Order: sequence, then C-alpha cells, then structure tokens
Amino acid sequence: MKVLFDTNVVLDVLLDREPDSQSAIKLLAAVETKQINGYLCATTVTTLDYLLSKSIGKQASKEALNCLLGLFQIAEVNAAVLQSALNSQFTDFEDAVLYCSAVSVNADVIITRNSKDFKLAELPIFEPSEFLAKHSITGRAQ
Repeated sequence: MKVLFDTNVVLDVLLDREPDSQSAIKLLAAVETKQINGYLCATTVTTLDYLLSKSIGKQASKEALNCLLGLFQIAEVNAAVLQSALNSQFTDFEDAVLYCSAVSVNADVIITRNSKDFKLAELPIFEPSEFLAKHSITGRAQ
C-alpha cells in the first residue's frame, strides 16, 4: 500500500510531539519494516529542514533528513503537479501540492493530522490513529 505522509505526522516523530508521536512512530516503523510503502512530498522535505533547523539545529536536521530519505520514496513536485494544484479547488496551495503529488505517484491514502484540510480529496484521508485502527499495522517486521 502506497501511503503519503503529511509533514505534521513526520514532525510528530522527529520532535516527539506527545501524544501524537506514538501513532506516528508506529507508522514510520511500518515504513521501515516494509508493511507500507511510505512517500513524502518533495516540499515536505524542504519544510522539514526549515522547521527542524530552527528547532534542533542544522546538523541534527541534516541527519534526520538523511534518515528519512533512506526510508521514504519521494513524490515529485514538477510543473504538472503544480499546475494541477493551481487548478484544484483546494483553498490552501501547500495542501493542494501535497495532494496532487500523492495522486501523481498513485498513492492509496494520505495520512495527516489535519484531515479537514483535505475535504475535497478523492483519495482516502486518515488521521494516524484512525489508519492504525483500520489496518493491521504492527510497526514490527512480519
């Protein structure tokens, strides 16, 4: 299953934002153990660097991003994705870009803590705990 992760879910893990980090940790572990095929939007990576550099420092941010790039595939942001986002009915351009990048890689779902931002989405949108409850995700190697 191809799962695109919103920036907020990854930040929950990297910044240990309780109580949300517990579900997010299980989901990232499921990517690591290949229970799900994890994707990040290319713009998520740049946003993570910006936010992490301010929070934990440039070197720690670089190390975290290197780890993420080893775990996740990247959903491209190119002219077609940007044009689709501009033409979409999403009110927030950043959310539209993330959604259109998910569509471009044929993602099955998007996991976010802001599901209300994706009410126009045709892909299934899950909160982390909701996804875990609906799917058999252990976060451990099967």
